[in-house]
Amino acid sequence: MRVITGIARGRRLEELPGLDTRPTASKVKEGLFSAIQFDVEGRRVLDLFAGTGQLGLEALSRGGAFCDFVDSAPAALKVAQRNARSCALEGRAAFYRQDFAAFLDGVREKYGLIFLDPPYQSGHLERALERIAAIDIVTGNGIIVCESLVEYVLPKLPDPYEKGREYRYGKIKVTLYRRRA
Repeated sequence: MRVITGIARGRRLEELPGLDTRPTASKVKEGLFSAIQFDVEGRRVLDLFAGTGQLGLEALSRGGAFCDFVDSAPAALKVAQRNARSCALEGRAAFYRQDFAAFLDGVREKYGLIFLDPPYQSGHLERALERIAAIDIVTGNGIIVCESLVEYVLPKLPDPYEKGREYRYGKIKVTLYRRRA
């Protein structure tokens, strides 16, 4: 697992041992960043189910302004912190060991880019999407990037959010939502 491009290009990222965390596959990560390549620079980023932090770190490497990394697993958050340090990006990052719902209940920031890649079939993805839309923490023209299994049907969100394109990579699907300005 490596950072694809930007200031930390080629930097190897530490992975978590075991099967509790499922990192985004390289092919999927490359595809999703190709889809949002012009929508990263200067944005505040939220990596809500951070795991190793690879999505948020890729965004920072590509010019994201700042990233909040959230994960309820202490081991995962420690790996994300070490990965940020090894990429020299820790100065543009904050780390929160919290359940996603607790974080969203207390959040005071607005984000231009949000990554949602929770454990598949946990129900967390739909709940996070609905909560994000309800508290409206996405900036105008902001993007929510969701990773799920291909067969998973994601909900329509209320205005001003609109479900955009879906990209398929084998058994994985990346869905983009946008918030109109």
